[in-house]
Amino acid sequence: MHEEVPGPARSVPDGATAASDAGDALTATVRGLLPSLTPAAARIATLIVRDPAQVARSTISELSALAGTSESSIVRTARALGFAGYPELRLALAASAARQGPRSTLSAGITPDDSTREVIAKLVHTESQAVLETATQLDPEQLTGAVEAVCGGGQLHIAGVGASGLVAQDLQQKLARIGRPCHAHGDSQSALTNAVLLGEGDVFLAVSHSGESRDVLEPLRRASSLGATTVVITNHPMSSAARLARFVLVSAGRETTFRPGAMASRISQLVVVDCLFVCVAQHTFDLSSRALRITHQALESDRAR
Repeated sequence: MHEEVPGPARSVPDGATAASDAGDALTATVRGLLPSLTPAAARIATLIVRDPAQVARSTISELSALAGTSESSIVRTARALGFAGYPELRLALAASAARQGPRSTLSAGITPDDSTREVIAKLVHTESQAVLETATQLDPEQLTGAVEAVCGGGQLHIAGVGASGLVAQDLQQKLARIGRPCHAHGDSQSALTNAVLLGEGDVFLAVSHSGESRDVLEPLRRASSLGATTVVITNHPMSSAARLARFVLVSAGRETTFRPGAMASRISQLVVVDCLFVCVAQHTFDLSSRALRITHQALESDRAR
């Protein structure tokens, strides 16, 4: 019985350029795809994420033994990641390891015995890596498409629940400040009742770390069926939400011992939000500049009272 492996996400580079251009991005891509992989492929992917240098040093037989899976599964996993086969994947991982140097102790999870200084250092390192990896995962073409949709002038609704709801509110406040009216919804009922009133020219943007939150999936599905342009900010490019979206903006938050997904996603999602906001402001420069000037003057006048 063959083990199926999902195809590559939109942001995965093709095998021809992976070794030279995307080595440092590879582990971030694999981490994002992990939830959508079969058990056999997930074991291989977990080894890649934990120690890409070790995988690069391993023959296909050695990796098969380490992962407890077949050599054919390794080949299919490599192809699913956009490579012609395992040798090309090993080459990309070796290039990545050479660029990154020795693995830092800061990459390890926080332990109960860590000092306050160590906690600060590890968190800052993890969040810095999340920012850098988000830059490698965020597809410029997908971002450009999302920006053009947001600038289109139709209704714009943004949905996110929990920590993702805070990110949705941040985007709503930023866009409102440059004169782009929009609404942020932090619960499923509000998102759904507004999604069903959308149509062509309108935009429904969902924020979901997992891409599997029921609170945004149904509104996203309904908005898409009615012809609205759908955009998703997610850590998992093969998730249900990503499959429903016209444009997928991939973040790269890292979970650690005391930092679950919702917390890990926030910084990387905010990076995506800032990129989207700045590009929208660029595309509507005259309107945005005027709106920022007027709102700044209003705040300054209020402070002077």
